[in-house]
Amino acid sequence: MAKKEGVKKMFDNIAHDYDKLNHILSLNIDKIWRKKAVRQLADEARPLNVLDVACGTADFTIEIARNLAQGSRVVGVDISEGMIAVGKDKLAKHRLDADLQVADCEALPYVDNTFDRISVGFGVRNFEHLELGLSEMYRVLAPGGKLVILELSVPSNAFVRWCYKLYFLKILPFVGGLVSGNRGAYEYLPASVLRFPAPEVFMEMMKTAGFDIVEHTALTLGICRMYIGKKKQQ
Repeated sequence: MAKKEGVKKMFDNIAHDYDKLNHILSLNIDKIWRKKAVRQLADEARPLNVLDVACGTADFTIEIARNLAQGSRVVGVDISEGMIAVGKDKLAKHRLDADLQVADCEALPYVDNTFDRISVGFGVRNFEHLELGLSEMYRVLAPGGKLVILELSVPSNAFVRWCYKLYFLKILPFVGGLVSGNRGAYEYLPASVLRFPAPEVFMEMMKTAGFDIVEHTALTLGICRMYIGKKKQQ
């Protein structure tokens, strides 16, 4: 089975438990990271068109929609129908206006230069072809636009890294499997973080995709990193 199909099936299976487990296992720190990223996305008073790629159950989408100027448009896409269904229920509950669509993040169904801002919250490591996903996001980003990516990473400090791996490789799969009944999914998640390119390598991939100004910030001892890429004005 191709990685893309495997990831889709896995997230369809854990969609209804995903939010609860995500917040418990991250000790709710993920909410703080999202707020930092939203400040980078909602950095203008004018209405913006924003695309949330690999939006999952729409946690990031919701936070973005709450903070944009009136008249803004927010679209979320994800390959998992199960995650999108949960996200739509949450949007209705919060009475927020955003459009969630099932779509392949490596073949975005939008014309060039459509969005002023693009976000990805903990999703790029699930791309089957990372370079293609980055190129697609660059294609649909408008000139002068900004891409903001949040992604988990391996801390550089030796002691923090040891604690992190103990938690990620032992505790998280056990608790996640116990609650969701799908231990394999919670073994995949930490493994995907360990396989993800180092920050310097990933930033070079962003530049290769076309992004002009590329930078990153380590959050919470390097457990998470925020990457920012900008597209030149034409």
